[in-house]
Amino acid sequence: MLIRIRKNWEIPEREATPQDIFYSRRSILKNLGYSGALLTSSIIPHYGMKSGVANASYREGTKFYPVPRNSKYKIDRPITPEEIATKYNNYYEFGSHKKIWPLAQKLTVHPWQILINGLVEKEKLLDVDDLIRMMPLEERLYRHRCVERWSIAIPYSGFPLRNLLDYAAPLGSAKYLIMESFMNLDLALGQRQFWYPWPYLEGLAIDEAAHDLAFIATGYYGKPIPKQNGAPLRLAVPWKYGFKHIKAITKFTFSAERPISFWESIAGNEYGFWANVAGAVPHARWSQSTEEFLGPNGKEIRTTKLYNGYAEFVSGLYRGRESESLFK
Repeated sequence: MLIRIRKNWEIPEREATPQDIFYSRRSILKNLGYSGALLTSSIIPHYGMKSGVANASYREGTKFYPVPRNSKYKIDRPITPEEIATKYNNYYEFGSHKKIWPLAQKLTVHPWQILINGLVEKEKLLDVDDLIRMMPLEERLYRHRCVERWSIAIPYSGFPLRNLLDYAAPLGSAKYLIMESFMNLDLALGQRQFWYPWPYLEGLAIDEAAHDLAFIATGYYGKPIPKQNGAPLRLAVPWKYGFKHIKAITKFTFSAERPISFWESIAGNEYGFWANVAGAVPHARWSQSTEEFLGPNGKEIRTTKLYNGYAEFVSGLYRGRESESLFK
């Protein structure tokens, strides 16, 4: 008999997912009369994937990489081995377990279109490669802290999010940047779990989006970012918990109203809009005081730092917002 011992950082789904949702799934399906497949397989019209040969130009993306490393962005730990960072991650569009990377290979990431709309001078629709070509690419070393207590250290390639803001030319009335991921029920079977509010949606305040540390990642370990890690575009805001780091972005919308993000709409008492890292502020169901860093020497227990170690750079963003739930 094969007995699998769960690693300490592998939190069961019933812990990572709010319990009322976890335990109600069978009853929801039964009440709605579903017995086999959850939904008829279909593709919902959406920005992002375009029709054509799957991944026809994906290999061409290698022409952008590697890019020069910006030495300004340093970390206090070794880089996580690529094998771990690319094969141990969350991507609920493909399932709620940690080994989703083979399933994510079905995603067609080229050709891929990006829509920029909302409170902007002019709506724009462009190909992701065209967007990447016009941006100043660099590599940055960032810490990444998951709300589930594990952490990694990553070399991202990409561009500062503020450069996209400059290109988008938002109006003065725009207070928030809303980002939306793809929607495809044929490829992302997790999206057939209709009790989740698909597509994945996240947001930042405009001053957060314009901060030096806010980054759009297009590459990983000197290569195009893998599909399971968010290809072709993902958000990287290293002072926030990982569920804020939306993957496979298709749309950037500028708004005067603060959005209700994906996990906030499911369990706002546990997963708030701001989601800044703070070890002194526990999650509703576990302590955040320590984290399990997945590094080249295996698992290391480390003390969780305020804003994930970036407090001196980002704490000023939250002056005047102290009454908000900043750390969930």
